[in-house]
Amino acid sequence: MSQQPHTSKRATQTCDVMLLLEGTFPYVSGGVSSWVNQIIRGFPDLSFGICFIGARSDDYGEPKYALPENVVHMERHFMLEEHDLPPKRRSKGNQKAFTTVRTFHESLRSGASVTTLNAFMNEIVPQLPEGRHLDASEFLYSKQAWECIAEEYERHCTDPSFIDYFWTVRMMHMPVWKLQQIAQDLPPTRCYHSVSTGYAGFLGALLKHQTGRPLTLSEHGIYTKERRIDLFQSTWIHDSRGVFEKDATQAPYLRELWIRFFEALGKICYEASDHIVALYEANRLRQVADGAPAERTLNIANGIDLRRIEKLRALRPPSPPPVLCLIGRVVPIKDIKTFIRAMRTVVNQLPDAQGWIAGPEDEDPAYAAECRSIAANLGLTENVKFLGFQNIADILPKVGLIVLSSISEALPLVLLEGFAAGVPCVATDVGSCRQLVYGLDEKDKALGAAGEVVGIAEPEEFAHAAIRLLCDKARWHASQAAAIARVERYYTHDIMFGKYRAIYNLMLTHPPAAVAPTRRGCPHSNG
Repeated sequence: MSQQPHTSKRATQTCDVMLLLEGTFPYVSGGVSSWVNQIIRGFPDLSFGICFIGARSDDYGEPKYALPENVVHMERHFMLEEHDLPPKRRSKGNQKAFTTVRTFHESLRSGASVTTLNAFMNEIVPQLPEGRHLDASEFLYSKQAWECIAEEYERHCTDPSFIDYFWTVRMMHMPVWKLQQIAQDLPPTRCYHSVSTGYAGFLGALLKHQTGRPLTLSEHGIYTKERRIDLFQSTWIHDSRGVFEKDATQAPYLRELWIRFFEALGKICYEASDHIVALYEANRLRQVADGAPAERTLNIANGIDLRRIEKLRALRPPSPPPVLCLIGRVVPIKDIKTFIRAMRTVVNQLPDAQGWIAGPEDEDPAYAAECRSIAANLGLTENVKFLGFQNIADILPKVGLIVLSSISEALPLVLLEGFAAGVPCVATDVGSCRQLVYGLDEKDKALGAAGEVVGIAEPEEFAHAAIRLLCDKARWHASQAAAIARVERYYTHDIMFGKYRAIYNLMLTHPPAAVAPTRRGCPHSNG
């Protein structure tokens, strides 16, 4: 019942590593996609497959990246499109199977252990394929499914609309069966590598349970945290509470339901993963707090191609240009508006200052239009430039500061690339930015500050930090020296690839784990 995949012209064949990618490479530019591109090209001796998962096909245009030659398989699937729904089939449903589902949901609510989750997955996953007790038809049309949804609504839902609850549950769960079909049809692979939890991570868990092949998870940001931000900002989740029922301190129940759903997918992915990689220590601890087995977690920082980017230093002018450049997508999570507002203060003191926004605007055109409107209303049309996607080699030698105004990040490659080119930064206090700017341990901190870190959504603080650096050449050059020393010592391709080489070697030489037996041909039962 899954949508027919769009498969590349390259022959489908067994590959060494199947990358499970949600909403990133090759259709979206940005840090995670750039990292995926680096990983594939960094291991030319390995063959890679790509299984791309998105929400809807209309959300994506042409690929932003050319596929490297060692990509031997490519397919894409969209989770929130209705395709090939199973025919309606009257069924009472299997009471025992749905009782297991109810118990599984309760275990997730109560914070089930990894062992408990594994036991449930071994029991439930074999029942998902077509013709078995928990297939898509049973979920959509059986009496047991209806009773299960109604019971959960009565026990837990605080939203007054059962109709909204019913359709929300169906919408969020239908991708499970699409993912099961994808897992069943994916070509043979020696190991799997997911770059997030969410639907891609759940696909990894299905593949691990189905094949016994090793699975690595690399989280650049914490997926559940980022989805929480997205869901709180979303307008498509209906809130049917009356005006006197709403509490400004509480999210509507259906929004919380989506959040808990993605938290559950995260726990399932953590349970199935052999290696759980974070980019920095704070995120590793967050993974453990969210249910990841601590003994499987480790940190591997992003790395950049130092030899390529360090050449740009020779192209820089002797004094820092009064140019502040934000390199990134024009989307709300990057908080472009705060940067634009900060530029008003910067220009008040440095009239010749320029604020460059170098990134695509097609992901959220409405937000991009709002950003342009703010710049115009603040009288900054001559000082704030929207440049679209740019080659960093053309941009970095011309700027005095790399700026990052995001409300959420992990370990942003753009700061590392700026450091390698000799450009210090001003960044918000998100993700690993404090670590990158000021250092992690005492030895790292001794290198000095590579710029300044400021509060989230604080345009005045942001502006004054930029002004301090641009107006004090000695301070700017000291920050430049710290930035170069830090990236050279801790954040290079060679370091990152060496650590991933060790993981890939372990996965590719490790025999498949035992797989729970599948009850083939299990007939439907109305018991």
